[in-house]
Amino acid sequence: MFLKNVRIMLAAAMALTLVAGCQKNETAAPEAEAFSFVIYPNSRYLGQITEMTKQAHKTARPSEEPPPIAIYDTEASVDEVASYYAKEYGYPNVAPDATNNLSSAKPPAYYRTGDLQTDNRAIEPVLKQMNAPTDVSKAVGTYRAADIEPRPNRPRVTVQRPYFDVTTSQVVDRTLILMSK
Repeated sequence: MFLKNVRIMLAAAMALTLVAGCQKNETAAPEAEAFSFVIYPNSRYLGQITEMTKQAHKTARPSEEPPPIAIYDTEASVDEVASYYAKEYGYPNVAPDATNNLSSAKPPAYYRTGDLQTDNRAIEPVLKQMNAPTDVSKAVGTYRAADIEPRPNRPRVTVQRPYFDVTTSQVVDRTLILMSK
């Protein structure tokens, strides 16, 4: 259930990316400081997307406060960013998938793939409630992602490339970094 919520939040974050298409770097943003870990070097804070993700959470679950969230993107590859966070969190590596070679325990850091249109279709009702003019039919293609489990005082990290910018209805060939407690 939590992974589904994270995927929905990630899809909502991608939708928020459209709002932040022209966002400047905000390395000292207050929301970013709420997370107690090092931010990937040369990444840019996507304040508008972060706020849109919080609004999407409030729309989907009006009785719950959204968790602390910060969203960044970078030109670096999914592998580089995932390896960076795995090392920062003290994990030995990023497993090829959630099964970790058929191990009984899910690895703390692993890769996965997905379909942009499928994920964004799942959040389309929320986007409509938010009056976000997004053409989800333009969310075409697959993505590669990595999920990094949280540590004490450090958020869960989801890394994905490419991602769908719901603000511009375009697929963005950059690596999205979603951090959520």
